[in-house]
Amino acid sequence: MKKRIDIQKSIIYIAFVVLFLVFSITLRDVGSGFASVSNIMNILRQTCLVAIMAVGMTFVLGAALIDLSTGPTSLICGIFLQEYGLWAGVFAGLLFGVLAGMLNGFLVAYLKMPPFIATLGTQTVFTGLARTITNLQSVPITDKTFINVFGGGNIGAVPSVLIWMLIIFVLGALLMYKMPFGRKVIAIGGNLTSAKYSGINIARIQMLVMTLMGALCALAGILWAGRFGGGRYTLGEDSGTSVIAASVLGGTSMMGGKVSVYGAIVGALMMGMLDNALVMYGLSVYQQTIVRGIVIIIAVAVSTVREDN
Repeated sequence: MKKRIDIQKSIIYIAFVVLFLVFSITLRDVGSGFASVSNIMNILRQTCLVAIMAVGMTFVLGAALIDLSTGPTSLICGIFLQEYGLWAGVFAGLLFGVLAGMLNGFLVAYLKMPPFIATLGTQTVFTGLARTITNLQSVPITDKTFINVFGGGNIGAVPSVLIWMLIIFVLGALLMYKMPFGRKVIAIGGNLTSAKYSGINIARIQMLVMTLMGALCALAGILWAGRFGGGRYTLGEDSGTSVIAASVLGGTSMMGGKVSVYGAIVGALMMGMLDNALVMYGLSVYQQTIVRGIVIIIAVAVSTVREDN
């Protein structure tokens, strides 16, 4: 007996294929064409960093939390690279992200602050910190090893940033679907009271989820620095909404309890594909912002309808 296809779970994959076909046909005469190998590789490079953070956001939303802070990790990494070299810069960037995630986790899990307000506040602090440290100046990175390994180079014909994304995707899927931690995240997001009475340490899991998100934001910031050859206070500032939209589009519920690591990657690719197509259509930056906003509204609406059903 054949299994019935769950349309709600498959809609993101169907939409992805349909959008790809539409863009491939309507933009075939623009530049080298939307479906050209060079353009697809460009989309992957642009998308991988959002996809890495979307994996972390899947855990956050799955636990019925939210994180609006990405942190100026690329900037911190750039400063330490200049002063102390490769590994110190990487370690500093990761450490900053972990500490930022722990701060968010402490505010949410132990001080019981609403996650929206807590992470909005820390995002403002991190942004101000980045601008204060550099006085609005970028921090160039000239270490070629760093650039090649972290986002700016290729391993064979494959962009290094794509390999990082695949590693995070595999580890995220294993953690979510094969480890007790993932089941606890889903349990907390699905029913906090039941999770509490089943013996799950709610605060500890929430703390770990926010710390994981901070670490993945740090990795994305380091890869941003490697790809663009420097730390900039603006890198990643506007990525928060795209990360949330990618995760929600992929099937993760904003209400918690339902997640899809696979869908988060596809959702991120869809957002990247859309951004690329909007540029090829000739839309201005402001018009692109409008379209992205509409996509985010649709993603949240679909998530809400899915919950109601």
